[in-house]
Amino acid sequence: MELLGKSKEELREFCVALGEPAFRGAQIYHALYAERKFDIAQITNLPVALRERLAKEARVTLPKVKQRFVSADGSARYLFALPAGEDRTTARPASVEAVFMPSEGRQTICISTQAGCAVDCHFCLTAQLGLIRNLTAGEILAQVLLPLEEHKTQLAPPFEAQGKQTNIVLMGQGEPLLNFEPVMAAVGILLDPGGMGISPKHVTLSTSGIVPGIERLAQEKVRPKLAISLNASNDEQRDALMPINKKYPLSVLMEACKNYPLRTWEHLTFEYVMLGGLNDAAEDARRVVRLLAPLKSVKVNLIPWNPGELPYRESTPERIEEFRRILVERGVPAFVRYSRGRDVMAACGQLALLQIQSSPLTALRSSL
Repeated sequence: MELLGKSKEELREFCVALGEPAFRGAQIYHALYAERKFDIAQITNLPVALRERLAKEARVTLPKVKQRFVSADGSARYLFALPAGEDRTTARPASVEAVFMPSEGRQTICISTQAGCAVDCHFCLTAQLGLIRNLTAGEILAQVLLPLEEHKTQLAPPFEAQGKQTNIVLMGQGEPLLNFEPVMAAVGILLDPGGMGISPKHVTLSTSGIVPGIERLAQEKVRPKLAISLNASNDEQRDALMPINKKYPLSVLMEACKNYPLRTWEHLTFEYVMLGGLNDAAEDARRVVRLLAPLKSVKVNLIPWNPGELPYRESTPERIEEFRRILVERGVPAFVRYSRGRDVMAACGQLALLQIQSSPLTALRSSL
């Protein structure tokens, strides 16, 4: 049995099936997620006989770090090799990426929920991969656990101790709401105070606008913050950039957003990738204001497009500032978010498994 990705209850049931007390499952759960012990032999509060049995009947499978690309800004893009799984949904080996971004007083880990992506946003390099396969809950969690373990000198459990705050963004490869059950299983462990103990305020799920998934997420008692990838000010524009809009047009998407139950401290975030000459005009900004007007609590992150081999160009800083100013003057909080790691293809929209040529200063080829 694969232990990584299993909930506390699943591990308790597994131990009971082995003829062990249920609390042994809780001990394994704490060791995996709070202590980051990935070798069963290291879980020394388990009896020796149980550790020996688990070594034969269970495993903790971690992805292999094929390569790390370290940016001049300190960010690191991890290229993980995922082994094939036992079931048919994960039978294919795959590669996937995560990005670790350290900052003063905090660190952010951008993780993937699928290998590749099926949504086909035309300005995103990940879309060129197509969907390779869904990730398991364990494969999603490993993208957080391994960088945290590697950088443990900077941050020790609990993960928000010593003045360091950890943010998790599900914004890497894939559409999270098209892999709902494994994503929410992983999120449940991330947010569990007895698991990884990260606050819901510091975990964000980004979607291209999968309306049934948004409605389903709204019903979850334990959930991350929600971000919507908007990127256009009308349906014609969004159809051309994001084909998913033909299935869930803006009127349907905005209705789902209007009905989404926000917590007292929460707002909906809209991400808007700025594409030069396409969606960055003053009239686009005014249309975005009108589009978001019926919603209660929103903010907009304006993201300068990150270069790749695609037929788009960046908006000028002047266009971006004008766009931001129009939103703010009309009561819509707006912020410009420059991506980290552009020089090593780690920025938003650049995750395409590229094994770029790099010097020893920008790439570290070693495994954990």
